[in-house]
Amino acid sequence: MRLGFSIGTLGPVAATHEAQLSLVREAERLGYDSVWASEGYGVDPATTLAWLAAGTERIRLGTGVLQATGRTAIAAAMAAATVDRLSDGRFLLGLGASGPQVAEGWHGHPYRRPLAHLRDYVAVVRTALDGRPVRHDGPEITLPLPGSRGKELTMQAAPVQRPLPIHLAAMGPKAAGLAGEIADGWLPIHFPPEHVAETLEHVRAGAARAGRDASRVEVSPMVMAMVDDDADYARDMVRPMLALYLGGMGTRGVNFYNRLAHRLGFGPAAGRVQDAYFDGDLGAAVEELPDDLVDALTLCGTPERVRERLTAYRKAGATRLIVGLNAPTLEDRAEQLAWLAELAA
Repeated sequence: MRLGFSIGTLGPVAATHEAQLSLVREAERLGYDSVWASEGYGVDPATTLAWLAAGTERIRLGTGVLQATGRTAIAAAMAAATVDRLSDGRFLLGLGASGPQVAEGWHGHPYRRPLAHLRDYVAVVRTALDGRPVRHDGPEITLPLPGSRGKELTMQAAPVQRPLPIHLAAMGPKAAGLAGEIADGWLPIHFPPEHVAETLEHVRAGAARAGRDASRVEVSPMVMAMVDDDADYARDMVRPMLALYLGGMGTRGVNFYNRLAHRLGFGPAAGRVQDAYFDGDLGAAVEELPDDLVDALTLCGTPERVRERLTAYRKAGATRLIVGLNAPTLEDRAEQLAWLAELAA
C-alpha cells in the first residue's frame, strides 16, 4: 500500500504556496507516490498541480477531486492533458459529482442525475484523451450539440499517458459500482478500513458487470491523519475539520459525509453536529463529536494505533492511502509526513 498526500485547497486551512511546495517536496523525498489537490469552492486544483509539477520530479499529481459540475467534460480533458504534458506523464484525474450545494449554488448546474451525468462525462473525457473525434449521445451529454453548427472535433494536444488514469470519488454503493464499471481508481473519503472492505464489494461487482478485471481498479481512501503520543490531542486536531464535513459540507437533506456517519452507526451524534453547525455554533459542533466517531472516520491517535489502522487499510484492499494533515504548523506537518511514512513502512 502506497501513501499519497492531500494538500486540500490553497485556502484558509492550508499554508502558503511556497510552504505547500516545500511539503510536497518533502513527501516526494520520503517516498510518497502522489500529491492530491482538492477544489471545493476555492482554488482550481489543476492549476495548483501544474505549478507543483514544475517544482517536483517524481511524485504523481492528482485532483482529489475535480468537480464534474464545474466544467465541461472537454474542459476537464484539456486540463488533464495539459498537466500530464507539463509533468511528463505524472497526472491522475480524480473526478467527483459533488453535491447540490456546490453544483447548484456555486456552478448553477442542476443536480438531478449525478451518476448518469458522471457516466457520460467520463466517456467524453476518455474519447477526447484518446485522440478520437468527440461524438457522444447520452442521456446527460450530447456532442456535438444537436441542431447546431457544431461538428466533431479532436483534441489537438495529447497526454503523455495513454490511457490517462481516471479515478472517481464515490461513497454510496451505486457510485462505488460505477467506479468499478468505468474508472481506473476509486476514491472514498473518511471511510474506516472496515467500510472500505464492505464497499469494495460494490466496486468489484461493477467491474464484473462491465467485464473488467477488478484487481486493476486502484483503491485510494482519503483520510485525515494526525499522529501523537497523546491520543486526545490528536483527536482534537482533526475535530474542527471533521465537524465542517459532517455539519457544513452539504444541505440538511444531502450531506454525504453525514450520511456516512449514519451508515456507520453514529446517526444521533452526526445529527447533533449538523444541528449545531447550522445554528452557527462551530464550537458546539466540534464538542458533539464523540471519540469513537473521530476514531472511525480519521486516522489519528498514538503511533501504535495508527500503525494498526494502516495495516487494517492494507488488509481491507487499499492500494494507496491518501492522508490529509491537520497539524498546526509547517514544521508539524513535515513531522507528520515523516511519522506516517515510517509507520506505513
